[in-house]
Amino acid sequence: MITYEEPFRAFRFLVEVENSGVVVAAFSQFSGVKMDVETLQVRSGNDGRGVQETVPVFTRFAPVTLTKGVVGDNNFLDWLFSAAAGPNAGPSGEDLYRTLNIVALDDRGNRGVTWSLKNAVPIGYELTPMDGGRSEVLSESLTFAIGGMERKTHEPVPRTGREVRHG
Repeated sequence: MITYEEPFRAFRFLVEVENSGVVVAAFSQFSGVKMDVETLQVRSGNDGRGVQETVPVFTRFAPVTLTKGVVGDNNFLDWLFSAAAGPNAGPSGEDLYRTLNIVALDDRGNRGVTWSLKNAVPIGYELTPMDGGRSEVLSESLTFAIGGMERKTHEPVPRTGREVRHG
């Protein structure tokens, strides 16, 4: 479990599995969510004007990627690797599809917006190259295919202390 301490202050995107509230990973960059809706142009049978209507048919979500971060939970890491082929067999994970909550933190570490990525399945993992001769930090990247998304905002936490108000 990761707590919001140094060196994690640079990580503005926390990852929680389902509604556990437990942070399993933290990242500096989040690719965001891209949704495309494929449509058909149709005309209603009783429309005498000949005006086409747009009807949504298929929805696609592009894979999402979290970069420049670290996974701090071994069970979460096991789930990531369970989607990949093992030495002698295909994917071993029985429960590959999960909801991941990506929590954006504000400049004081408070929750801002949460994106719930529905039916997320791990499709990519990268450990960036490291050099023992340099003082580099471990950095991991994760990519997920998703089947849906919900967005929720959190109430802002009032600031304390002396503040200047404009207007």
